[in-house]
Amino acid sequence: MRVLGVDPGLTRCGVGVVEGVAGRPLTMLGVGVVRTPADAELGHRLVAVEQGIEQWLDEHKPECVAVERVFSQHNVRTVMGTAQASAIATLCAARRGIPVALHTPSEVKAAVTGSGRADKAQVGAMVTRLLRLDAPPKPADAADALALAICHIWRAPAQNRLQQAVAQHAANATKGRTA
Repeated sequence: MRVLGVDPGLTRCGVGVVEGVAGRPLTMLGVGVVRTPADAELGHRLVAVEQGIEQWLDEHKPECVAVERVFSQHNVRTVMGTAQASAIATLCAARRGIPVALHTPSEVKAAVTGSGRADKAQVGAMVTRLLRLDAPPKPADAADALALAICHIWRAPAQNRLQQAVAQHAANATKGRTA
């Protein structure tokens, strides 16, 4: 499975591509940051994020895009930019028919480090170790994007089995009512 992880942000949108399957060593195929100037108009910044995501999709052709789920923060301005960048990443993937998975920050931290309360340094250290890198990706947004991709690769099989079980249960319940 090839996954593009996106750590959304308007100033720095982390992107990272990881390939592999759960239970096997993973491979980083690319990591970076889509940057926009903080003083640029919002529309121009959103277009720049879109163009950056599109370039990553063109170059790496992921099977899935994993995006950090936006959560409530005290700084409304920060959460708005994060939500807008998240929507751009989701839109770019949906336009191409690529599935999008949303993962909370604590879910990603727990998957990668074992603790949902891990700090940025711990996430960066584990991403470095799991992908056998020489040093943690910089800035932290890039490491977070790789962590999102790793989380999705590891959690997707279990999530798919759960979705199939729910669908099967619903189908069986429907058959029971029509019989």
